[in-house]
Amino acid sequence: MTDHSGLEAELRGAVRGEVGFDTTSRALVTMDASNYRRVPAGVVAPRDAGDVAAVLAVCRARGVPVVARGGGTSIAGQATGTGVVLDFTRHMNGLLELDPGTRTAVVQPGLVLDRLQEAAAPHGLRFGPDPSTHSRCTLGGMIGNNSCGSHSVAWGTTADSVRELSVVTARGRRLRLGRDWAGAPDGLRELAEGELARLRTGFPELPRRISGYALDALLPEKGADVARSFCGSEGTLGILTEAVVQLVEAPRARALAVLAYGDESAAAEAAAGLLPLGPLTVEGMAADLVRSPAGLPKGGAWLFVETGGESAAEARARAEDIVRAAEVIDSLVVTDPAAQRTLWRIREDASGTATRMPDGSEAWPGWEDCAVPPARLGPYLRDFRALLSAHGLRGTPYGHFGDGCIHVRIDFDLLTEAGVGRFRRFSEELAGLVVEHGGSLSGEHGDGQARAELLPRMYGAETVRLFERAKAVWDPDDLLNPGMLVRPAPLDANLRFSVLPAKPVDVAFGYPADEGDFSAAVRRCVGVAKCRTTTASGPAVMCPSFRATGAEEHSTRGRARLLHEMLAGELVTDGWRSTEVRDALDLCLSCKGCRSDCPVGVDMATYKAEFLHHHYAGRRRPAAHLTMGRLPQWLRWVAATRTAPLLNALASIRPLALVGRRLGGIAAEREIPLLATRTFTAWWRGRKPAPGGGGPVPEGSGPGDLVVLWPDTFTEHLSPSVGRAAVRVLEAAGLRVALPPTLLPRGGRIGEGGIGDRRSRSAGALLTARRARVCCGLTYLSTGQLDRARTVLGRTLDLMEPVLRSGAPVVVLEPSCAAALRTDLPELLHDDPRAARLASAVVTFAEALQRHAPHWTPPAVDRPVAGQTHCHQHAVLGDTPDRRLRAAAGLTGELSGGCCGLAGNFGFEKGHFEVSRACAEEQLLPSVRQAPQEALILADGFSCRTQLEQLAGVRGRHLAEVLAEALDRGTQGEVRQPGDQR
Repeated sequence: MTDHSGLEAELRGAVRGEVGFDTTSRALVTMDASNYRRVPAGVVAPRDAGDVAAVLAVCRARGVPVVARGGGTSIAGQATGTGVVLDFTRHMNGLLELDPGTRTAVVQPGLVLDRLQEAAAPHGLRFGPDPSTHSRCTLGGMIGNNSCGSHSVAWGTTADSVRELSVVTARGRRLRLGRDWAGAPDGLRELAEGELARLRTGFPELPRRISGYALDALLPEKGADVARSFCGSEGTLGILTEAVVQLVEAPRARALAVLAYGDESAAAEAAAGLLPLGPLTVEGMAADLVRSPAGLPKGGAWLFVETGGESAAEARARAEDIVRAAEVIDSLVVTDPAAQRTLWRIREDASGTATRMPDGSEAWPGWEDCAVPPARLGPYLRDFRALLSAHGLRGTPYGHFGDGCIHVRIDFDLLTEAGVGRFRRFSEELAGLVVEHGGSLSGEHGDGQARAELLPRMYGAETVRLFERAKAVWDPDDLLNPGMLVRPAPLDANLRFSVLPAKPVDVAFGYPADEGDFSAAVRRCVGVAKCRTTTASGPAVMCPSFRATGAEEHSTRGRARLLHEMLAGELVTDGWRSTEVRDALDLCLSCKGCRSDCPVGVDMATYKAEFLHHHYAGRRRPAAHLTMGRLPQWLRWVAATRTAPLLNALASIRPLALVGRRLGGIAAEREIPLLATRTFTAWWRGRKPAPGGGGPVPEGSGPGDLVVLWPDTFTEHLSPSVGRAAVRVLEAAGLRVALPPTLLPRGGRIGEGGIGDRRSRSAGALLTARRARVCCGLTYLSTGQLDRARTVLGRTLDLMEPVLRSGAPVVVLEPSCAAALRTDLPELLHDDPRAARLASAVVTFAEALQRHAPHWTPPAVDRPVAGQTHCHQHAVLGDTPDRRLRAAAGLTGELSGGCCGLAGNFGFEKGHFEVSRACAEEQLLPSVRQAPQEALILADGFSCRTQLEQLAGVRGRHLAEVLAEALDRGTQGEVRQPGDQR
């Protein structure tokens, strides 16, 4: 490994920003969203243009390359490099000025596009280009790639919106680029004026010509615009430090026409014909990319055509004109903004969804965004499909059909020598096909390493030599992003997959979606960085720790990158023992938000559990793993010894509590929750006798379906009121409630004590049986104690066998426990068929009522609500039944998204309190503070209720408690007969 200590020391002495040459800093930027990987020497986060100039001076003297990086979402490899990477997102990320009068803004390169849009919106303005990564891509990256987005048919590319650029050249000159040769480096004008004929004839006229250098912008008839010619140069000509950009007037109202066609070729044929009607977007997408077609008109492909107007009526009228002009098999016009956002999210998520084929196999970029004249898109797509078939490849096109630009991920085999060879052959033939149709190799994301090698096919050798001469004018030392655009690296070199293990590594979880291969699971992260959004929208959860810290290593992508490098073994050299990976995962809340919010389903909670399992194998674990990780074990001991009152009393003595927290690895800022002095099952056993005497209420009393109520650890020992309330409501709905068995015969697998075949009970069996409790294993899973989790879950399956035979649903009140049973159980015990059976039997409280008491009307509560949907409910279980149940009970208002921040053991662990509180302050606590005084605060999770109590002094309640209280007040629910319309 090269020793960069001298370079690091010199940079630390030269710049005010952070300098990171440690393993983590470097590992986080080895990749962007492309197929490529390069290991940098180090990373610098400059604070200003002076820092940029200082870095360039140091690196120039040492001959070390410099690569500018924004959000790291580039798809062609241009945001990776072997020298020093400049990270502009940490400090140079400001909006310096916004002038509504001139409709301009002054921005720094690290500013995220959405932050500019939010600032411009109150003035009725916006930045025209809007890539699907708008929530995390930066203006500097957009200028570097000349990005476009869905509205380019109306507002063009980023170059169309740039007025002036401030750059620092590789040799330290600070230039202000603009029209009429403003800021041109020495020799550029002479170069252009000596090649006027080539500049006028050698550059195809396309709305999406992004490939190569835009030297034709230097023509006198185009205003000799140096700033425009700089756009799309991918950080190879100079380092951008500031930009003046033009804003456009946003329509007061918009409508979205969704036009359905039989397939994407039909949609492509129709797209160009819609352009004369002045749409804002003409986006195309095929059915293969849609997880669920709900909300879309019936068809095999769609065009998303947006129109604008001064009013909703005007926008709708224009949309309806487009529907009438289009030959469609079905259509939909939407004017409601929320409904439009829902539909647009389907399109935006396609950039991640497309990395998997419908059968789950992998697909990759590489030929992600070719563009042809819009009128040629239909024929081009047919030829493209034929070329795919000829090479035995698959891919589903989507994208900017109105501009003739399609995106497609293809199921290249980039893991084997033969597959990489086919990737090269296909790339060469596709480049020829694009040129044959008069197109550009890149129509949005730039050439990078993916396509630059093939630029001679598009421009010819002489024009490519002109590119090299232009590069030499700007950067004579080839310091800036070498290997991109000119003198490029081969398109099949530096592939990020080549460093991964050839054989699957031994793991505990089954990873069924990745055929048991942990490397394939880690490969799911392609770098689109949806986890790097700085504000959560709607019900989204991912990634709360990144939003709390703003640090890449605390994003889902950052953690996936470190796991990738751990498997590669080049940077992270100590494998599962890596402290770098451990520290990055330490602030993962295991909220499971990425499981649903990540377009490719990265499941960092599972990866974290897997890592901790290996990391601590045969080693001493942190105290918190022994206290909170084994919470069910300790609480069962407390219940057996009836010492809850004593422990509660001791916890109230401050010095003792402080000592206890310190020894247990618990944050000093936390209060230890009180234990219930009577457990839920103790209450159950002592319930009022059934009518006529004879002991407790017998199993199966009541006319309705039988449901088995799961006594999770939190309900059993910490919130038994939730369990009591659930029984009250379920029985009021006419259901028969039972608890799981608690007797496990020694050497047998026939559960007793709760539900089962009573005839199988014998005196001998009962005498030899031992008491046991079902447990979802959540606390063992979240702390990576997977061997113990397997034991606990195996015993649980033994106990639950009679329930599984009965086919009864299993009602789980704690969302995190339900999620563990639904997903973690079958993935950890993938070799036990009973695990999948129990997972499929699990239902939430609301699901149980919806499915098994469909004619029951809940009591009328008629109150507003506030609070938060549990993150595991959002990610794994879904909350549609809960919404319906709340509406039926007259509970109005929406619950917030995000994560409460406590997340089981996470928020209690030492060192996590500030991040835990920051997560709560993002959505949960503001929603509660802003709630009407009469609002009920709903929180189905024990962690959520605890966080509310400890940080806001507010009592949150489970939905079951709210309904039970209404029943007890006499607002009885009723069971309607089928067909009863009362």
